[in-house]
Amino acid sequence: MLDAVLGALAWVHQWSDPLAWVTLAAFVAGAAVDRFDRERARYLTVGAWVAFGVFWLSQIYHFVFVQKSIVEGIGTLLAVPLSLSVGLLLARGRDSLFVLSRAVAIMGLVFLPFEALAVFRRPLVEAVTDQTAFLISLLGIEPTVVEGMTYTTPDGHAVPINDKTYPYESTFAFTPDGHPVLYTIKIACTGVGSMAIFAGLIGAVRAPLSGKLRALAVSLPVIYALNLVRNVFISVSFGKQYLHVFPETVMGLFATDDPYMVSYFVADRILAQSLSVVALIGITWLVVRELPAVLLIVEDVLYVVTRTEYDLVDSLGLDAGRPVRADGEGPDA
Repeated sequence: MLDAVLGALAWVHQWSDPLAWVTLAAFVAGAAVDRFDRERARYLTVGAWVAFGVFWLSQIYHFVFVQKSIVEGIGTLLAVPLSLSVGLLLARGRDSLFVLSRAVAIMGLVFLPFEALAVFRRPLVEAVTDQTAFLISLLGIEPTVVEGMTYTTPDGHAVPINDKTYPYESTFAFTPDGHPVLYTIKIACTGVGSMAIFAGLIGAVRAPLSGKLRALAVSLPVIYALNLVRNVFISVSFGKQYLHVFPETVMGLFATDDPYMVSYFVADRILAQSLSVVALIGITWLVVRELPAVLLIVEDVLYVVTRTEYDLVDSLGLDAGRPVRADGEGPDA
């Protein structure tokens, strides 16, 4: 039974890329039509949320069984029912969710070009690699930066670069105890995903341009800088094997028989990803201080999760330009 489920999840994953584009097209179409026909936009946007749920279903195998990410795995599992729940609430008339839907459309428009198109992806990945390498050098550590799909060790052995999708100059090679340890910068390591989230939240609300620019200024540079620190932490901890702790427990938890991967899983999957959640919460606070209207989206997300109405705007004493009606028929919808 379990093998059949895993096989089905692996099969669905092959459709994740086209699903992403179909979902984005539906969200963008819904946002565009909403400007002149809300009821037609409702059908389009509800369909977009259903497609979004199917998209996250297609990602479960990747994040849980390939990436072996606790944080992203849990997030992906929750995203499936939550996406369907948003679609149901929108179909039943909770029109404030059109703002969240616009945010998702903007997020996709920002992120997908970097994910799918080499003309955007390669310069960003290689720039982040160069900047990470510079910061690592400030610590007195000089890893080899590798371009291509293999790394040739000093004694002439060709070592394939695991999970290397694109032959960019984006892999750090360390040799602790003479054993090659390779860490590759991918698009997920650039911070563009988190930046897309905040660009979507900020772009979706209707607020003065000055407030949006301030919100972007306190979020995007902070995300980019923190992401570089994250890359340095993971690459050095992994490459120098600084976090080889509780190896048997970690190897069992992440289903690996490679002891050299222990430091990576502890540094990235446990510490860095957990701290990233904390950092995103902190950055959200900085954003809402400059653009309180974003709290209206946060309130809707909390309602979807808990089915309880929250009034964060009034609780924090902020002015978000709340719409007159809770169904979204106001200035923020």
